[in-house]
Amino acid sequence: MRLGSLLVAVGLVLAGLAAAPSSAAAPDPEARTVLEKVVIGHSVRGRPIRAFHLGEPGRRTVLLVATMHGDEGRPRLILQALRDGRPVRGIDLWVVPTYNPDGLARGTRKNARGIDLNRNFPYRWADLDGSYESGPRPGSEPETRAMMRFLHRIRPDRILSFHQPLFGVDTDTKDKAFARRVSRHLGLPRKDFDCGGVCHGTMTGWYNHRFAGSALTVEYGWRPPVRRMTHAAPRQLLDLFGARWARRT
Repeated sequence: MRLGSLLVAVGLVLAGLAAAPSSAAAPDPEARTVLEKVVIGHSVRGRPIRAFHLGEPGRRTVLLVATMHGDEGRPRLILQALRDGRPVRGIDLWVVPTYNPDGLARGTRKNARGIDLNRNFPYRWADLDGSYESGPRPGSEPETRAMMRFLHRIRPDRILSFHQPLFGVDTDTKDKAFARRVSRHLGLPRKDFDCGGVCHGTMTGWYNHRFAGSALTVEYGWRPPVRRMTHAAPRQLLDLFGARWARRT
């Protein structure tokens, strides 16, 4: 082989090696489990609100939402554990771990404009002030409108909205039998959450009124153990919906 041809051949081999992916590269933790990552909208301060699609499309659709109130952030660990764990089988699952990213960043219940997002939905909305400030009008907040668009898009059969610190499952809801099952599987007592008479403009109320599926509020205590959030609760939720993690390979 001529020297020029040899040099060309060596150059091609080296170029191929440079282009090939490194076997030592760190694996993407979402590659096996997350089917789709969607920015459903942005907060007042421009932070993205992300939804993660897990499970098996075509199955019963379930949505889990956490951190609607920024000072109730512990239950988002449940959703993050499902997102970062093994692939989910048996349900079509969406998780929104942080619905109120501005509130989480500030450690406050409300969004950056001082609005309680769980009083801003356009069902039985009322002009509330103080801790439950409901905004100038129904659906005034970008976070609310983003969630409404997303729910219109995926139309889940079941929604669980996770909160703190009332420690229980709301039985004053559309599907009381489902509420009893959630209580039993998650090991939380059944309670009627009437919000002291200010349950106006809530996400679950709006969804239950407008859609065939049912939405339910689940409340943990102020300081649920991290291990419960990251290990026990994800398993309990999968069992509740007749789902499972894929086996290890």
